[in-house]
Amino acid sequence: MNVKELHPDSGPQAAFGARLRSSREKRGWTQDELGGRMGYSSVHISAVETGRKPPTLRFVRSADRALGLEGTADSFEREWREIRHGSLLEGFPEYVGHEARAAEIRLYEVGVIHGLLQTVEYATTLEESGVKRGAITPDQASERVTLILERQTVLARQPLPLVFVVLDESCIRRPMGEPAIMDAQLKHLIEFAERPNTVLQVAPFDMGARRPLTLPITVLTMHDRSLMSYAESAQRGHLERDSKSVLPMLTAYHQLQAEALSQAASVAMIEQLRKGIP
Repeated sequence: MNVKELHPDSGPQAAFGARLRSSREKRGWTQDELGGRMGYSSVHISAVETGRKPPTLRFVRSADRALGLEGTADSFEREWREIRHGSLLEGFPEYVGHEARAAEIRLYEVGVIHGLLQTVEYATTLEESGVKRGAITPDQASERVTLILERQTVLARQPLPLVFVVLDESCIRRPMGEPAIMDAQLKHLIEFAERPNTVLQVAPFDMGARRPLTLPITVLTMHDRSLMSYAESAQRGHLERDSKSVLPMLTAYHQLQAEALSQAASVAMIEQLRKGIP
C-alpha cells in the first residue's frame, strides 16, 4: 500500500493532517480502525490526513474522543480552533475553549457591547468597520461574526453558567450603525437581563475615581472553583491560570459591581436611551 508523503510545513491544515496520522500510527491503528472508532470512513480519514479535506468541528471532537484527548491542552479541537480563527488575537482561541466550560463568567467591557451580548447586526456592523479600515478581510469579518454566534451558545448550555456583566456607560451610548441596529441591540440587553442566570449592570460615567477597573477584563470560575482571567492588548490576549494572581482582579470586579448601578437602574437607563431620553 502506497503511503502519501506529508508536508506539514506547507500550511496549518497539512500540519493538522500530519499530526492526526502520527497520533493514529503511535497507537498502531489503521485508517479503518480510527475511522471505525470515530464514525468515519477510512477514505475520509485519509483525506484529512493528506490535507485534501478540511476537518470539521464534529470530526475533531470525534478524533479527541477516540484518541483520549478530549478537553486537554493537546486536543485536536484546540488546534482546529487556532487554525480556523487564525485572524484572531494570539491567546483568544484558547480562552474561548475555557469560556465554553466555565461555571461562572464575569465580564467588564468598555466602548463596545461584549461579544456574548451582541446581536448579529451589531457584530456585523462592528466587523465591517474593520474591513473598511483595511484591518481585516471580508472573510475574516465573517469568521469573527460566526465565532460570536457560536460563543453565545454558552448562555443556554446545561447546566446554565452564571453570567455577570458590567458595561461601561460608553458601551450603550456609542452608536453602532443605523439607529434601528442600536435600538435592537439595547432591546437585546434588556432581554439578556431577564434571563434567570444573568446579571447586567452599567458602570456610569459619574463613578469617576471610584471605578476600580479601567480596562476590559474577564474572570472565569471553572467547575472545580479554579479561577482564570483574560485581558487583551493591541497585539495579543493573555490568559492567566494562576488563581492567586486572579484573586485581586476578582476583588476589583466585586468592588466594581458594588459601585455600578443596580440591574433595575441599569435597565431603566437603557430604556431611557431607547426612548431618546438623554
